[in-house]
Amino acid sequence: MDEPGLEVLREVLRAERRIRPYVRETYLEHSTYLSRLSGANVYCKLENLQYTGSFKARGAMNKLLSLSGEQRERGIVAASTGNHGAAVARSAGILGVDATIFVPNGTDASKIRAIESYGAKVRYYGDDCVESEVFARRFAEENGLVYVPPYNDLQVIGGQGTVGVEILRQLSEVDAIFASVGGGGLISGIAAYVKAVSPSTEIVGCSPENSQVMVQSVKAGRILDIPSLPTLSDGTAGGVEEGSITFDLCSSLVDRFVTVSEEEIRESLLAFMEAHHMLIEGAAAVAIASFLKLRDEFRGKNVVVVICGANIGIEKLRDVLQEAR
Repeated sequence: MDEPGLEVLREVLRAERRIRPYVRETYLEHSTYLSRLSGANVYCKLENLQYTGSFKARGAMNKLLSLSGEQRERGIVAASTGNHGAAVARSAGILGVDATIFVPNGTDASKIRAIESYGAKVRYYGDDCVESEVFARRFAEENGLVYVPPYNDLQVIGGQGTVGVEILRQLSEVDAIFASVGGGGLISGIAAYVKAVSPSTEIVGCSPENSQVMVQSVKAGRILDIPSLPTLSDGTAGGVEEGSITFDLCSSLVDRFVTVSEEEIRESLLAFMEAHHMLIEGAAAVAIASFLKLRDEFRGKNVVVVICGANIGIEKLRDVLQEAR
């Protein structure tokens, strides 16, 4: 493993000790439904049951716990379309830190309410998550505050990587892990740990066809500035920040990428909710749909699908259910 991967691995191990009192060790649930469809032994890592309804609780808490007392006292800034913002707001609330969260215009109202419910201030800027991130970082610098990135940060990635620690603790032999990819923080953290402990485990990155900036960037060998179309997987939508450390990590640690259509995402979301009787968001359905696309390759193997979150807006869920009639 190269030096960036080793650095993340060390941070994952620190995060595992640091955040354990503040996050749930989520269930690794065997999926009879997905196993029957594929002939594989499929397990779902239920981060939809994590605090704030998303794996993001891990990275945010690890970042804030790594700050000095003086930095926490001054306050922190973040930018988010929802899940990261709620996670930062919750962590800040627990630790008594003032938090300001910048969000793009048009962010789902339910996610805004979630952020505000933890006591953070919400401010709007830009029409894309990258615009919000750039402005929030500048705002933090100008005001002497710590900026908490959604993915482009060692401590954030390290916190997300504790998902991988739990997976290998809960299932000794894992042939493949499917995880959704937006900015790449989740899969980078998981891969850095899993590839060190179980090198033969295949790491599969999953993206919607409508927003696959990281996928195309890895193919091109550089971070691309390309547009994204609307997608049910809003948790993975948008661009990748120039210079993001997740680019090299995804390039070196992710074995392959899969993209899925909006129809595949929608069908997987509905089928999972019906079979497992629990709520998931579009980004989680991307990982499910991606596995189903490749299922014939994994017959008889142990596969983990990371169900990354549950935070789907009511209006979006209503639209999905109406289209299923």
